[in-house]
Amino acid sequence: MAATAVLRSSRSQDNNYILHFRMINEQQVEDICLDFFYKPHTISLLTVTVLSLMYFAFTRDDENSDNNLRVGLLVVVSFFLVISILAFPNGPFTRPHPAIWRMVFGLSVLYFLFLVFLIFLNWDQVKTLMYWLDPNLRFAKREADIMEYAVNCTVITWERVLSHFDIFAFGHFAGWAMKALLIRSYGLCWTISITWELTELFFMHLLPNFAECWWDQVILDILLCNGGGIWLGMTICRYLEMRTYRWASIKEIHSTTGKLKRAVLQFTPASWTYVRWFDPKSSSQRLAGIYLFMILWQLTELNTFFLKHIFIFQASHPLSWCRILLIGMITAPTVRQYYAYLTDTQCKRVGTQCWVFGAIAFLEALACVKFGLDLFSKTQIWYVVLWLLCLALITLLCLYGMVWYEQSKLKSVSLQNDDPDDRGVSDLYSSSPDDQIDQTDSSEHLQPTKRRKGPARNRVIGSQGGKKR
Repeated sequence: MAATAVLRSSRSQDNNYILHFRMINEQQVEDICLDFFYKPHTISLLTVTVLSLMYFAFTRDDENSDNNLRVGLLVVVSFFLVISILAFPNGPFTRPHPAIWRMVFGLSVLYFLFLVFLIFLNWDQVKTLMYWLDPNLRFAKREADIMEYAVNCTVITWERVLSHFDIFAFGHFAGWAMKALLIRSYGLCWTISITWELTELFFMHLLPNFAECWWDQVILDILLCNGGGIWLGMTICRYLEMRTYRWASIKEIHSTTGKLKRAVLQFTPASWTYVRWFDPKSSSQRLAGIYLFMILWQLTELNTFFLKHIFIFQASHPLSWCRILLIGMITAPTVRQYYAYLTDTQCKRVGTQCWVFGAIAFLEALACVKFGLDLFSKTQIWYVVLWLLCLALITLLCLYGMVWYEQSKLKSVSLQNDDPDDRGVSDLYSSSPDDQIDQTDSSEHLQPTKRRKGPARNRVIGSQGGKKR
């Protein structure tokens, strides 16, 4: 009997682990109001697929061999995304539609397979492939070969400062706003920002475009672009945390304006999880996981610059910004899955999207090393070792500061807990962060027939993070 009880307990625990993994790997849509958009329609999709293939096969002109290859490749990618919608998991998000995130996962798998294929080519084959994709790449030059960096840094004029506010500066600012929305931590965002500037200094001997004037690096980059983007992203996070997520069916909204507003809000989060990367008694495993997160983030950023330097294309080329957009879309579910794995005691393995993202980052670095041996032969090993040490030290100092802040907050709350008049403050802190929602949203499209707080669905991930020791 004892053995049977232990077996049942073990099976129950395994079921709980499977349930928690599904919460981050294949989130389900709750309270579906328009059934048509959430049914598979597999027969209809198969019919459309076959008819489309028949149309492309018998109606298009196939005299141009290069055009045949391009169209064939595009159709292969398109139909692989169709299969992704049918077979791949939703991931941790369901808005605006789970099919979107299945396609994002499908694109990440295709990019991963492309990198696997790439590392088995030689340099001549890679150049042939690039010139086939874009013949203009034959005449491309590195930005470092046509531009000068960190020149006349003592000459500071308004004209020179304003010349730095271009489309890339706006992209820099918007990128950090998006990173803040994903990470949701001032401490981690500022740590990544500062360590990235140190990364540029340590790898400046390999990438000349990392050389910047002090005022460009400190004022324009760290304070304005990084700091402004972090502030904007965290402000949006605070607003989304305070919202009341009460969704009504579009069928229950009678006005045209209300229906349109509800349709637009379909592209906003269904709920917002309170993020707490560590608590005052975080385990060493969690600290190591956050350090690994910082390393992988820096590696992904470095890959962006090494790829365009080694394979010779500029930042404005589609190969550059399409990759950045793809990595940005992949990062969103990756950060959520990694956060759940790191903070949820019931989550024993990383999500599928997180696994693919890690493989992509290392394969990109492997491709850079293989095809950039001449560049990396100039590497000063001492700089790399010093970079890793500095990154570890700054990360540990940041984590120590954030843990100290949490401990100070706990002490202040415990002192207020002794005062009966401040009991509400203590109850507010001790309650689940997802319950701390401002009841202010009373617009027509958010009036439900059944009241439900959206973040409660994510409480398994959000609140469990505070229980990790």
